Amino acid sequence: MGLFDFFKKKEKTVEEKEALDKGLEKTKDTFFSKISKAVVGKSTVDDDVLDELEEILVTSDVGVSTTLKIIDRIQARVARDKYLNTSELNGILKEEIQALLEENNSTDFENLASYTNQKPYVIMVVGVNGVGKTTTIGKLAYQLREAGQKVVLGAADTFRAAAVDQIKLWGERVNVRVVSQGMNADPASVAFDTLQSAVANQEDIAIIDTAGRLHNKVGLMNELSKIKNVMNKVVPGAPHEILLVLDASTGQNAIEQCKQFTQATDVNALALTKLDGTAKGGVVIGISDQFKIPVKYIGVGEKMTDLQLFNKKEFVESLFKQ
Repeated sequence: MGLFDFFKKKEKTVEEKEALDKGLEKTKDTFFSKISKAVVGKSTVDDDVLDELEEILVTSDVGVSTTLKIIDRIQARVARDKYLNTSELNGILKEEIQALLEENNSTDFENLASYTNQKPYVIMVVGVNGVGKTTTIGKLAYQLREAGQKVVLGAADTFRAAAVDQIKLWGERVNVRVVSQGMNADPASVAFDTLQSAVANQEDIAIIDTAGRLHNKVGLMNELSKIKNVMNKVVPGAPHEILLVLDASTGQNAIEQCKQFTQATDVNALALTKLDGTAKGGVVIGISDQFKIPVKYIGVGEKMTDLQLFNKKEFVESLFKQ
């Protein structure tokens, strides 16, 4: 299977669909139990029900602006249909969330293959410590290698010794080469060496880890810019993908991190991790709507294959499956 074929993957397997359903269980359980309580004793979708629904969406970390868009859409349907029954609420909510996500400017991952003819295809991974950045890199490297790609990892998060050690362990675990200079090395130098060796070894994909610090936005911006400039000298156009990894379980904090990193660098892809461990899965909807940056991956479990390509329609279908 070529890289283009991997990116063009459209239909999830039964196992992947089951993993997605299982990964969203906590969100579904909380979400639908709240909706059920909101409509107890109500026969029609009135202002009180809509107020309750607004609070449910906000507390599910869909985000205020996205929630208001969804409520406005449902209000329009209530005004048009007059006597909307509460038993129809779940179906209507599902339709409006799907419609909202389909109308925004972000495209599902399988339709984004603009750089697949580039070799090596360079992915720079950013995100704060603790969000599952290194694990995401390892799982992605594994899936790409399984798809027949030659992958190299660059250990350019040199701020913490543990980060370099972790990515080396992942390299051994998934049988992928790692380029490292150790702790406190110049991150740009590591990126430079990684791409030079990727070109020399005719590798298909280079994934570059970076330090996850946000305490100094100017320093972060300067460091990421330096890494990008150095990579571009070795492989024109690199990095082709700047992947921001966010922890879905942090809810609104993930949205704030997205704001910070999109200001610091040209993020063009998102990965949301740890969906299986949280009831805050609504953050995927909010981030996808607010930032118009493709959510490319979601983490729905511990297995190597539980890092999945994100598809808006499949996500909403699974979220509303009861």
